Amino acid sequence: MCLMAISNKVLIIRDKPEKSYCILCISYTFITYTFNGTFENRPESGANYSLSMQETSTNITAERKHSHVDICLNRKVCFDRQDRGLDAWIFEHNATPEVNASEIDLTTEFLGRKIGLPLMISSMTGGYRDALELNRTLAETAERFSIPLGIGSMRQALESSSHRDSFSIVRKSAPSIPVYANIGAPEVAAGLSRAELASILDLVEADALIVHLNPAQELFQPEGNTAFKGFLDQLHTITQTISVPVIAKEVGCGISAAVARKLADAGVRAIDIAGAGGISWQKVEEFRYLDRFGKEERFSASALDEFLNWGIPTPECLTGIMSLKEENPEYRKVSVISSGGIRHGLHIAKSIALGADLAASAQELLKALHSGTLEPTLRTWANDLRAAMFLTGSATIEALKKAPINHKP
Repeated sequence: MCLMAISNKVLIIRDKPEKSYCILCISYTFITYTFNGTFENRPESGANYSLSMQETSTNITAERKHSHVDICLNRKVCFDRQDRGLDAWIFEHNATPEVNASEIDLTTEFLGRKIGLPLMISSMTGGYRDALELNRTLAETAERFSIPLGIGSMRQALESSSHRDSFSIVRKSAPSIPVYANIGAPEVAAGLSRAELASILDLVEADALIVHLNPAQELFQPEGNTAFKGFLDQLHTITQTISVPVIAKEVGCGISAAVARKLADAGVRAIDIAGAGGISWQKVEEFRYLDRFGKEERFSASALDEFLNWGIPTPECLTGIMSLKEENPEYRKVSVISSGGIRHGLHIAKSIALGADLAASAQELLKALHSGTLEPTLRTWANDLRAAMFLTGSATIEALKKAPINHKP
């Protein structure tokens, strides 16, 4: 346990050592860091706050969202101890494809909506000033390609009315595509009222609600919330309460077949596996922790690397859930999204062949957006997908699901 006494009335929350994003005026406050990743603010008797606790929480949430984007763009946060992921799988070549490449159909359906190709721009951000333009561009691009867009976590929209336009801009910029609202498992476990659920769904005119599962991230997050007890019961309540489908999404550590069964039993309509292969959010939060405290003292040095690379590889999640659905017909109606290391269109194709209904990507598309190449990147991914379909003789996405694919020795 690490105890800091702040007596100079100013706490500067930092994203990078050289940048300050949020200054909170606090009088003689003790901040205790506990092992479960939470902060307890304990003011001395008679202390006066210049900001309310709700405002403080809102500012911390906004700072965290800003730093997440910066860290994902500029630091090494991908898994490095997993196997080769989707690259370890190879399609069986079809020398007589019996299909014209120009006639291949990339369109498909997901949760009852027709989309331009089996790809979703995955949940990224929202809830701070710069997020408005980022989400506007993502939404306009998704609209042009007729693909779904996941919103970043909307916890901030429940905490404060500020920056709500960084979320609402999505529907204004993308009037016809599927848009998915997003809230975290800790918020669900704590219990969300009908009004709170309606608030985030209405804000983006959502076609579905993503509930993101991030226990490893919360464990490593300096201000994380590790209260997950009761989550499945609360999730079931939500699936029975709201009128749109619920998508359960890991954030990067994967979803096993056993957990997929529990989520399906709770009423979710789709599962985004987000396997280990893309961003390790443990690493993202570890950078934030080190930037704030300078030294890692929570975990054993010899165990830390395994925790930072903790998770189930993406293909293992896909094959496990495919087996679950094959052996249990009642789960076949649950759609599957493949994410966690999707870096090009061939990865989309392999995901489909391994049992996914579509793929999703965040980091690679965020980098493309940052470099001004988002639309060219999506076009090349569509070309990759079309090429894989041609070389396997798959005229449609449904046909691609049956294309022979094998694990490389």
